[in-house]
Order: sequence, then C-alpha cells, then structure tokens
Amino acid sequence: MTLGVWQPGVNKPPVVFLMGPTASGKTELAARLLAHMPAEIISVDSALVYRGMDIGSAKPDADFLARAPHHLIDIRDPADPYSAAEFAADAIPLIADICGRGKIPLLVGGTMLYFRVLTEGLADLPPSSPAVREAILREAAQVGWPELHRQLTAIDPTTADQLHPNHSQRIQRALEIYRLTGTPPSELKAGANSGVRPIVDDYNITQLALLPANRQRLHDRIAKRFHAMLEQGLIDEVQRLRVRGDLSADLPAIRAVGYRQVWGYLDGEYDFDEMVARGIAATRQLAKRQLTWLRGWPSLIPLIVDDNEEKVADFDELVVNCLKYLQNSPIY
Repeated sequence: MTLGVWQPGVNKPPVVFLMGPTASGKTELAARLLAHMPAEIISVDSALVYRGMDIGSAKPDADFLARAPHHLIDIRDPADPYSAAEFAADAIPLIADICGRGKIPLLVGGTMLYFRVLTEGLADLPPSSPAVREAILREAAQVGWPELHRQLTAIDPTTADQLHPNHSQRIQRALEIYRLTGTPPSELKAGANSGVRPIVDDYNITQLALLPANRQRLHDRIAKRFHAMLEQGLIDEVQRLRVRGDLSADLPAIRAVGYRQVWGYLDGEYDFDEMVARGIAATRQLAKRQLTWLRGWPSLIPLIVDDNEEKVADFDELVVNCLKYLQNSPIY
C-alpha cells in the first residue's frame, strides 16, 4: 500500500505525529513509512538538536539520514539552550513549507512537550499532583530543603537563582512541575509568553503512538541500548564535550539522559557501575514520563509494539497499520 500526494485546496493540509517512548522503534518505522508516502521527517527530540551529541542521543547515522533526511537535527551547539517555544518557531514554518510542496510533514520523536506546544501552545503549567507533592515533601523531610534547592539548581538554575534555599513552597512547586513534565519551569514559563499559536485549526493532524505491549521488554531494550552506547564510545563523546571548557552540567544539553550520568562519572561523583545503573534508571524514568503523557493524549491512535525475546517488532505490520489509519483519515 502506498499513499499518493494529498490534494491541496481540497482538504486542510495533513500533518502526521509519530510519538512513543524512547527505544520503541519510532525512527525505524518513520524511515520505512517514507517508502510508502510523500513525506518529510521533522525530528521532535530535545537532544537531537545538538551538534556533537550523537551516540547518547541515538542520533541516526549519516547513511540513515541520507536515506531518510530529518529536519531539526544538529541545529544547535550544546552551549546554546533550545526551548519548546524555539522548537515551535522552527517547526511551524517547516510544516507549512513541506505542505506547500504537496508533501506530508511526519513529526517523529519522544519530546512530548514539543508535540504539545504544537497542539495546545504553552500557556498553562500542569495542575498540582498530590502524589508527586507528597513524594517531594517526604524527600524534604529526609534531606532538607537546601538539598532540594541544590537539585533544583541542577535542573533549572534560572528558577533556583530566584529562590532562597529554604523557600519550601516554591521549591516544591518547581520540582513538581519538572517531575510532571520533564521540562524546567523557567522554560515552560518562557514558552507561555512566546505567542506560539497551536496548529490544530490549520491542519488535519493524525496522531500515532508506538506503545509497548510489555513494559518489561521495553526496559530490557533500554538497558541493552545503553550498554551498546557505552560500547560505541559514549564516554569518549562526553569527554570531548567536557574538554571544550565552555560546557557545564547545568546546561540543558548536558542534562540529557545518559549525558548527565556520564558527566557525573567523569566528575568522580560515582564509579562506572553506578553510572551504568543511573543511566539505565534515568532512561527508564524518561520512558515512564513519556508513557504518562501518552495515556492522557487526546485523539491518539495506538500502534502496539508486540515483540518478544525471539522477535523484534514487526515493522512491516506496523507500516501497514499506519497506512490504513492514514488512508482513512481526513487527509485523503
């Protein structure tokens, strides 16, 4: 099955989201879809934007990118933070340009805040979560608010600089926002004032998500992939970033999962085995946050990844399912 060129002027221009947790196979599925539809890929990944951060971000290699070109990869130096509002400012004109050439923008990635800013804008911070709030309060009772302020400094120095180490209520709320969204509060607040207008009124959006049939197998793939990254030279990659001299652990690029843990290891904060354990745990937590976003995502079309120990995901079947959904969507 192959989709033809959509008909400009007949329907609203089409946009396809392909979302999912880390290590779920989004990049491979997107590349295969290109053989069946007139699309161009826009990366929706907060780590892939940075140059020189290839192994730890699972960035597609040059051969893969030659077969399946991606927009919004390698567009920033790691010293230059990149916000959700800046992503929207880059992605929205790209979407219009791709549609203007009669093609379909295929947005692929796992940075859920970036997808949300396209559909809802960045005007609202998440509501309070009693469970998250209680967890933070228990932690504060054990280690004290100055220690939580130190954690906030590592996550969001802009917000932390505005707060006294014992300003418990505001520290608690800032950490709560971060744990709910995976995004520093200062970035969310900056985006709220950016004037970004959601694209939902201008395009027909089909929202697909790769979801694991078995959470434990996803966890196993995450562990296997992190070990593979280390074998491919992740530590050397982080060391090259360190020797530049202009990067630090509080930059958003270095806070990316994997990089943050290796950076701490090279700083002597913990040994190799602890670094590996932390890297895998942090990646699993990232996947959990991504799946939490997706559970409440409106108008989501799930694509269940049913792999097992003997068989990886059946991408041919996933491609067929994707094309069926798209063929029945308002695009055609």
